[in-house]
Amino acid sequence: MDFKKTIEAHEQAVAALKADCLPVLEKMAEVCGKAIKSGHKILLCGNGGSAADSQHIAAEFVGRFVKERQGLPSIALTTDTSILTAVGNDYGYDEVFRRQVEALGQAGDVLIGISTSGNSGNIVKAFEQAKKQGVKTLALTGQKDSKMSALADVTLKVPAPVTARVQECHIMIGHMICEYIDEEY
Repeated sequence: MDFKKTIEAHEQAVAALKADCLPVLEKMAEVCGKAIKSGHKILLCGNGGSAADSQHIAAEFVGRFVKERQGLPSIALTTDTSILTAVGNDYGYDEVFRRQVEALGQAGDVLIGISTSGNSGNIVKAFEQAKKQGVKTLALTGQKDSKMSALADVTLKVPAPVTARVQECHIMIGHMICEYIDEEY
């Protein structure tokens, strides 16, 4: 295992993110900040490692990131096993996030979908539902065009070809949005 090579690949992904994606990242942070300041919430969803990222970022909002502040309204749609298994069983796995957006999403809220492929069926359906309800949609994806990027109000496509490097950038992006809100709140 060449750890140095892995670190260099990570650095290249971050450098590409810095070079190509800062205006999109700033737009995403502004959308989230505006929602929070106007009394709305942030919903997050993803599958696998992206589910863990969703939970991690929601925890940073509700708890705190760095700065002491009041808890901010954020929900990871990946955490309630009773909802996930009931909806998955009764309606199919592609409905697990859409149904929660239908129940919890309100106009002015923000839905952040995290998917390296950008084609996760359950997130695509959640984005479609969000649009019907006036919920803003932010997509964190890999570098390719995708169903999520076609639907989202704002998409940040991490310019890296390897899933692990994309995921590393996704959590960094989530942290930067949290830091922006800490400073603006």
